[in-house]
Amino acid sequence: MKITEIHDVLSVGHFPKSTEWHTACEQVEEAIRLTDWPHGSGKFTIYPESGKKRGEGNGVVPIKKPCLERLKQLNWLTEKLPPLPSGVINPGDLDAVYNCKAGFIGFEWETGNISSSHRAINKLLLTMQAGGLIGGFLVVPSNKLKIYLTDRIGNIGELRPYLPLWGSIPIKEGVLRIVVVEHDETSFEVPRIPKGTDGRALQ
Repeated sequence: MKITEIHDVLSVGHFPKSTEWHTACEQVEEAIRLTDWPHGSGKFTIYPESGKKRGEGNGVVPIKKPCLERLKQLNWLTEKLPPLPSGVINPGDLDAVYNCKAGFIGFEWETGNISSSHRAINKLLLTMQAGGLIGGFLVVPSNKLKIYLTDRIGNIGELRPYLPLWGSIPIKEGVLRIVVVEHDETSFEVPRIPKGTDGRALQ
């Protein structure tokens, strides 16, 4: 899988220049680039069909599996939330967290609609404000990839207008990075990525 854009939505204090943050960035980028479809193929090839209609296009949830497996090998903890101060609202588990000397770094791969993307950003920022995270990553599809995925999947095109707003959140120390990903190639020879169900919304 390709990384096409990187946005440091929030980058304040000393941590963005630290060895711990640079190591986390290298590990996340490695895990993303190892993300393939079909799994085991070594590259990310997508069935080029629009996901606007039910039963067409590609799902999203299975995409992140190789990435999370690699992060786990690199000592990230999956489906976890870092310790939070007493009385702070629990925003729910993150896809992965990494415990470095400066604190916890969170990781989320977007698998829901655009509202889900806003919730993911809020989850990361809220946990950073509460002191539970020192850094965070959100992975979202590019505008070119989104057209082949479930309709209204969270994507950089719809998030971009809000980047200045999130960057103005009063946090004294930390980094929030959005990583934009895209397929390596398209082919009608590969299987569609399966869709699941989450309530009424197809994934």
